[in-house]
Amino acid sequence: MSRNRLGEETSPYLIQHKDNPVHWWAWGPEALAEAKRTGKPILLSVGYSACHWCHVMAHESFEDEVTAAVMNDHFVNIKVDREERPDIDAIYMGALHRLGQQGGWPLTMFLDGDARPFWGGTYFPKVSLYGRPAFVDVLARISDIYQKEPGKVAGNAEALVQALSETSDGGAGPTIDDAILRDVTGRLARAVDPVHGGVAGAPKFPQWSFFWLLWRGAIRYRNGQAKAAVTTTLERMSMGGIYDHLGGGFARYAVDELWLVPHFEKMLYDNALLVDLMTEVWREMQSPLLAARVEETIAWLAREMIVDGGAFASALDADSEGEEGRFYVWSPDEIDAVLGADDAALFKEIYDVTSGGNFEGHTILNRRESGGLGSPDQEHRLAELRTKLLDARAKRTRPGWDDKVLADWNGLAIAALARAGTVFDRPEWVTMAQKAFTFVVERMTVAGRLVHAVRHGKGRAPAVAGDYANMIWAALRLYQAAGDESALAQARAWVDVLDTHYWDEERGGYFTAADDTQDVVVRLKSASDDATPSANAVMVSNLTALGTLTGEPRFAREAEAIMQAFSTDLSRNLGAHTGLLAAAIDLLAPQLIVLIEGKEQPHPRLEAAMRSLSVPGALELSVKGAVDDKGPAALRGKSADGGHSTAYVCVGPQCSLPVTREEDLRRVVIDLRSVG
Repeated sequence: MSRNRLGEETSPYLIQHKDNPVHWWAWGPEALAEAKRTGKPILLSVGYSACHWCHVMAHESFEDEVTAAVMNDHFVNIKVDREERPDIDAIYMGALHRLGQQGGWPLTMFLDGDARPFWGGTYFPKVSLYGRPAFVDVLARISDIYQKEPGKVAGNAEALVQALSETSDGGAGPTIDDAILRDVTGRLARAVDPVHGGVAGAPKFPQWSFFWLLWRGAIRYRNGQAKAAVTTTLERMSMGGIYDHLGGGFARYAVDELWLVPHFEKMLYDNALLVDLMTEVWREMQSPLLAARVEETIAWLAREMIVDGGAFASALDADSEGEEGRFYVWSPDEIDAVLGADDAALFKEIYDVTSGGNFEGHTILNRRESGGLGSPDQEHRLAELRTKLLDARAKRTRPGWDDKVLADWNGLAIAALARAGTVFDRPEWVTMAQKAFTFVVERMTVAGRLVHAVRHGKGRAPAVAGDYANMIWAALRLYQAAGDESALAQARAWVDVLDTHYWDEERGGYFTAADDTQDVVVRLKSASDDATPSANAVMVSNLTALGTLTGEPRFAREAEAIMQAFSTDLSRNLGAHTGLLAAAIDLLAPQLIVLIEGKEQPHPRLEAAMRSLSVPGALELSVKGAVDDKGPAALRGKSADGGHSTAYVCVGPQCSLPVTREEDLRRVVIDLRSVG
């Protein structure tokens, strides 16, 4: 029977469409079988719950009876939540790129009965607009071509699948060394807007992989321009409208070059990665602004993003009451009504609230004109005013909450919280990380294999390589934060799963989908940058860390094999692989800092010294008594020097002499973290 089947799904995005007159199917063997049975092409629509333009297309076309009738008569219509099935999204977004089109969501692709793509686009308006054809005209044309020109359709489909299947020959590119990385660091630094931060131009995205490499290059090669570029970017973002000054957390991107006007959706992955980067930069710069933003963003995660059981939800929508940003913007009268005249005057001056506004007649709160935070007394007063406004805002209709739990995004959040909790001495943040980690291990694991997504105890999506890579990163961070041996054992077990089901035995590197994922037309393998880090890039760092901790050479060999597998891709476009280049620094110079507690409590100033310098990518351990079987052979068996708390700094197999004074530790770290 023809009907809309999305009411049977768990994804909030799919459920948003359960009442459409479109006869939607979820992705799966039943939908693909229906296409073969009917001989109709597949209309694949991919989006996510917080996507503004996905909502626009839904309201214009998918809720329209006339458009839905055309879709139902001529297509098998399949809805995919890109966050629930990133492997499916990556395939068909890759096909769109190979058609020479710019990507984005909603993704609208047309497939044959074997799920092979032959044409597509992104957002199509209901009527011809923005230089785009009307959606129903597109539908009519595609249906006509599919029925009358099957040879043309088959040729397109074969060419696209062939292009998606192609992988470069490993080993044909250069070996990544310090000379290359030093040069890339300099070139990337020059691409950053020196005034507003971010890559010059608009729109502006956080681009974690880009700025992570830039920061790592700044430290390793003592590049002051790169250091300033990262710091300026984070501080300008933190004062801009992309940051939620009342509730904490960052929106996905800004549409302008000033970081003023965001696309208002707030994603778990962006905020996790920004917390991690801000934490690392704070260690070096000691910026009160970055410390405040880390604390406020984590407070937002704790207040609004934790699901039952302790894991983290995926996203908050951009829209409420049918309008983008309505939940977040203010008028002067609204500020006056909540704060009263005197307090409102101060707040409006600091946060750029004017009668004309800066966004469709309203104001996006920002502090772009401030040189930084004010005096402690002023900041205390502003905090009290923000709390009053946050309480008032809570009475508004809230944006949609996508409460599905994704293993890969949770891994990013766990890793960030574990490190931030250690650096800022906030054990409750480490506890948050541990609870989320336990959730993934206990509720998202079936027969030793991760499930990518769950909601309300139900999960169907098969794990992708990124789930394992990010959760291994999380496990390694928790091991460093709490000395949890079970986390280290879990990391090793997940590497074994990756090696068994995702490793490319012929060319090296990890495929996105497992060898037993049955519903993908091609297994992709990539190390290029995306909004989230590449699984292959993360695994280079993870494997290097495991090799450093265990002394087992197999881990380093695998990390080197990944770099070799993508060396040709690197030679073609270094700038598209910044995450992989950042990970290459770990492979070049694995760093380990160990603090051994003396008979008394850990030396607080020695511990503070260890955490007051940025050593990006380094493993940082605190142990009692003596080092057991962890780390290089030169370190094993070492104990506190003369009963005093003692630090050792290791790069590769070589370790420093014992260090017991904080000024000596700073000197040794500064010397060993950099080259040239």
